[in-house]
Amino acid sequence: MVDYLHRYIEKAVSDDVKRKMVFVGGPRQSGKTTMAKWLCDTAGFDVGKRYLNWDSPEDRENIIIERFPAGPGYLVLDEIHKYSRWRQVVKGLYDKRGDELNILVTGSARLDHYRRGSDSLQGRYHFFRLFPLTYAELDMPVPSTVRDLLIYGGFPEPFMLHSVTQSKRWSREYRSRIVREELADLENVQDLGIIEKMVLRLPELVGSPLSINALREDLHVSHQSVSRWIVMLENLYMVFRIYPFGAPKTRAVKKEAKHYHLDWTVVKDMGKRFENLVACHLLKWCFFQQDSKGRDIELRYFRDVDRREVDFVIVEDGNPVHFIECKKSGKSLSRSLCYLKVRFPSVRATQVSLENDMDLIAKEGIRMCSAHLFLSDFI
Repeated sequence: MVDYLHRYIEKAVSDDVKRKMVFVGGPRQSGKTTMAKWLCDTAGFDVGKRYLNWDSPEDRENIIIERFPAGPGYLVLDEIHKYSRWRQVVKGLYDKRGDELNILVTGSARLDHYRRGSDSLQGRYHFFRLFPLTYAELDMPVPSTVRDLLIYGGFPEPFMLHSVTQSKRWSREYRSRIVREELADLENVQDLGIIEKMVLRLPELVGSPLSINALREDLHVSHQSVSRWIVMLENLYMVFRIYPFGAPKTRAVKKEAKHYHLDWTVVKDMGKRFENLVACHLLKWCFFQQDSKGRDIELRYFRDVDRREVDFVIVEDGNPVHFIECKKSGKSLSRSLCYLKVRFPSVRATQVSLENDMDLIAKEGIRMCSAHLFLSDFI
């Protein structure tokens, strides 16, 4: 693995797998398998013998009959969540051989969601999420790296190719595989064509509260169907939703969620795509804080009944700790951001600009800075 790119969860996973099983979930083709094989290889074990993939017929047979490599060391089980009894299998394996095996389970879905079994794994594993590449994770990033990420996306393959054409091809094929293969494998769905139509419609709605009712009317299906399909796409890490931050003194809305895409290149409008890129950076950082440090931290947004809106609010222990507004261009401060800063004067507030090169503190106490400076503070 000469060209291996070290990933941000690597050390935490390596440390934790010595004590418990480690589950790594995340979007398809985000680098989970590559990282797992690298950890196994650098620990001195034969990847060919210690790596089993459910999608391989030979490996699938061994998993079903529970025939695993002898001796201590790494054991990587990839995409095993597609097996209905996967939790019973790994529980039994850990209970019998947990003292000698470093069990690493990876999958392109929410492994905490696809339990498919009654046996509990409580206390037997740590869970990490591996997200696509972001600004600070790349070697020696420069300001133009933000533009590169914006154009080619954060998934390793299209980003490394640095080709607009190849990025578009990859994105189209990726979207089709998620719906036609992953979704069909894991969920009991018959309306794949309608789901694909919804997937094509969703990028146009990024950055605004997502109306399930409007989607229902567009697709001519029930509200329940659309809600269920959105949850399925979330479970497969194709999209994610963030919910409003509400406080009595701000008259905030409480229910409407906004959604974003892990492959932000599907968003055509560059302003909304930039907002989506920042959303992925922030969510990735929040998830890492949750998974590695146990912090009660989450990503939300602000919108009130008077339609004032701030793109992102980082909340810890129920309290806001950072307000963030994204601007493609322009040097004037967001009025909504100023509104929140007045009501929460001790909370950090940042306005992030894609096109303006700056780093200053406005008289309102709000930081105004370029995207590369802001994003370098995360992971």
